[in-house]
This record gives sequence, structure tokens and C-alpha cells, in this order.
Amino acid sequence: MRSSSFVATLAGALLALALFVAGNVAWGQASEQLPDIGTPANESLTPEDEFRIGLMIVKGLRDAGQIEEDPEVTEYIETVGARLASQAHDGSQHFQFFVVKDPRLNAFALPGGFIGVNAGLLLATANESELAGVLAHEIAHVTQRHIARRLMASKRTNIVTTAALLAAIILGATTGASPDVMQGAIAAAQGISAQQQINFTRSNEYEADRIGIGTLAAAGFDPNGVPSFFETMGRQAGLAGSSVPEFLQTHPLSGSRIAESRDRARQMRDVKVEPETLSYRLARERLRVLSAPQGTNASAWYSNLVSTIRKQDESHDYGRALSLMAADAPAEAVPILMRLTQKYPSVMQYRSALGQAQMQAGQQRESLQTFARALELFPRNVPVTVRYAESLLRAGQARRAHEILLDLFNNVPPTPNQARFIALAANTAGDVADAYSYMAEYHILSGDLVLAINQLQLALAVPQISDVQRARYEARLAEVREYVPKNRLPDEVRRERTGQQRPGTGTQRTR
Repeated sequence: MRSSSFVATLAGALLALALFVAGNVAWGQASEQLPDIGTPANESLTPEDEFRIGLMIVKGLRDAGQIEEDPEVTEYIETVGARLASQAHDGSQHFQFFVVKDPRLNAFALPGGFIGVNAGLLLATANESELAGVLAHEIAHVTQRHIARRLMASKRTNIVTTAALLAAIILGATTGASPDVMQGAIAAAQGISAQQQINFTRSNEYEADRIGIGTLAAAGFDPNGVPSFFETMGRQAGLAGSSVPEFLQTHPLSGSRIAESRDRARQMRDVKVEPETLSYRLARERLRVLSAPQGTNASAWYSNLVSTIRKQDESHDYGRALSLMAADAPAEAVPILMRLTQKYPSVMQYRSALGQAQMQAGQQRESLQTFARALELFPRNVPVTVRYAESLLRAGQARRAHEILLDLFNNVPPTPNQARFIALAANTAGDVADAYSYMAEYHILSGDLVLAINQLQLALAVPQISDVQRARYEARLAEVREYVPKNRLPDEVRRERTGQQRPGTGTQRTR
């Protein structure tokens, strides 16, 4: 069952990749070229090409349900990523960070600045600097354009085929496809060597280590996080090697590489290391609960797991409360979260979880009060606003949910999943035209501009929309159309752009 669904997802991803790389232009991407770094990558594979490839691989992961959409976890990984990216010395590069639902220890950089981290990797880190070290390493792969340089390493390799193979490898690795499925996907990509295309060269790895350690120190993390986590990877390499094909081992380690990273970290003097954030520990607890095997009692499973952890802290109380909620015992979670909230009133995660537990326990009035207070303390905070909107929808207050989400996303760009959520809120509130327009934004963020055009046309067709709405939808529609090649436009849109009349209308021509 899982293999067949993966094949369908992969086939769609490969087809979309071919179409995108062959001619589409991704919405919203700047056309500036990155600085020349002494390779022909810019001449053959532009940053726009890289973005299209990366976007479609991420879309394939999202369609396969492999991206962790939890708002708190998403905000955390994006916050750490942004802190590092601000020190990466490449202002023209945009990064997007996400967590993959995979218990294995891995992280990867995709073309276009998309960086994925497996849940298993985050849970395997001993501290925040180790996690940041992995992200800094992947950021370096992007800023040094290692991915583009590997894709263009063989001039005889068609870029569409190479991009499709990259998608097959990444999607296969993160969705746990069987070897037979992976072999079929690779064969479909014309049999190019997976090892050659996905693995970075040894020099690329060492370069990413060096630059990543510098980025880590500049961002206020402990530069020893890189060699420390490499040692963790080395200890687990035997287990990983038994379950993952050799060609998917994207970060080969050696004793000399670990030693060199340790030596470079020691050279980083006068580094002002910032204290580890509480958000790191809370994100780990969320992932522990989210990773609980299906069909198990999350509370019992979590308690047994935490009992093996030597160093206990109050973040485990937070995790225990989350596990109780997952085990349909929210009334038991409420007093735990109430105590944490009273003791640490400035911790957003405690208040948000308390509001969720109260709503789940049937304490609707208390839940809405908790969230209203949280929104006052943390205005336009994404997790708080999204969780508040979820509770408002359960309480039958869809219009209020739509209002607070609209205020949020007018100021903070949403993820595709969040764009789809505000579409649901708008539709439930009876704001059908806006719901269509939000779904258009969802498709834009996912890279499907043709479907976005369709949704905007549906929004314009809704009766009695206001002049302001009409003007906004028409402006957005015109903007999106400009990024879609003529041969990819719906017939109606193509006729409008080229000035052709609809068949069967207008003046009939005679011989």
C-alpha cells in the first residue's frame, strides 16, 4: 500500500519537475544572479532553476504527508534557521527550513535554499548548538552552490533528468520506499548513478564544515556543536547503515573529518555563546509526542521513554501534558499546563497548549479566554494565532477565526498549510470568494500556478463580491498570469492574453 502511494506521488513529482525545469517561472522569485564562484553553474543552472527544482521536491514531500506541519515546531526550526542564515553572507539567497516526519538521523539541502531536518535528527541532538551546527552545514552547501555544481558536473546529463533523479532520491529516502520502488524510480530517471548525483564531493563536505562552523559561531552558538554532533552521527552510523542503502548516505564521515572540525572549532576564539533557548527543549518534547507510534498509548509510551533520560527538567512536564492530550486525557493535562503557565507566564508554548487542552476537555469558555490573553501577550504570533483560530472554529466562531488569521497573514507570510487553513476558516464563515483566493495562495506557495489561476477565476465568479475584492483578485490574477508560459495557461486565459475570440463567437469570416 505504502509503496504504491509513493510511486504515484513520485511520478507526479517527477512530471512536475520536468514541466517546471523545462519552462515554468516560479512565482515571486527574483531574477538576480548570485556572485560568480568560479564554476559554470550560473551559466547552466540559474538560481530560478534551482528554486523550481527545490520547490517541487518539497511539494512532493508535502503531498506525501512527510512534512511536519505542527505550528510550534515549524516556528522553532524557522527561527533557528533564520538566525543562522542572517550570518551566511549571501543576502540574495532565501532559505526555507522544515522538519520531516522521519525517525532516522538525517538532514539535507535542496536546490533553491530548502533545508529539511528529520525529526529523528533533532531528537538525537544533545543541545541546541548541535542542531544549529547541522543547519549551518546545510546552509553552507546552498551558499556555495554545491548542489548546482553537482547537478551540472556532467555536461552530457540533461538537467530535467538530473533534477528528476534528485527528486526520486530525496523523496525515496524520506518516505521509506522499498528498494524495488527506489530502483524503479532511478531507472525511470535513465539510470544515472544516484551516488554520483546526490553525494557531495569530499571537498564540498569539508568546505561546508569550515563555513558552517564560522556561521555557527557568528550566530552565537557553540562552534563545538559541529564536531560534537559528527561524533553522534559516527556512533549511530552502524545502525543507519543497516537500514538505508549506501548511496543514500549523504554525509560520509571519517576520523580525519571529525578531527579537522574539532580543530577548527577550537580556533574560534572570543565567541559569545548565547544561552540555549527553552524553545529548543520544548520543540524536542513536541516531536517526542508527535513521533509516538500509531496505535500506542501516547502517555504511557512517553512516560517510559522519558524515564530513560538522565537529565530531567520541566520541559518534560510539558511533554507529559502533550502526551496526555494525545491519549484523550486532556483534563489531566490542564492542571500541569496551568502550573507551568502560572510559573512561566512569558512562555508562549505553555499558554497555547493550555488553551488546546481546555478546549479538548470541553472547557470552551476557559480555552477562549486563555487564547485571548495569549494573543494580547504575543500579538501576531503564528502558533498562538493558529491555535486560537482552531479553538474558535470548534466554538462556532468562524468569522472571528477568519479575522485573526487574516490579520496575521497580512503581516506574516503563511506556509502552504496555513494558507489552506485560512481558506477553511473563510469558507466556514461564509466568505466564499476569499476562501477561493486563499486557496489560490496555497497553490502559488506550492508552485502550481495554473490551479492558482483557476481559484482566482472562481473567486471573481462569486456573486456580489465588493469592488475592493474584485480589484484585489484581478490584480493578483494578472500578476500570476505573467509567470505562466502561454502553453501552460488554461484556454480561456490564453485567449484573453493573445486577443483571440472564443470559438463560435464574434464576426464570422467568409471565403
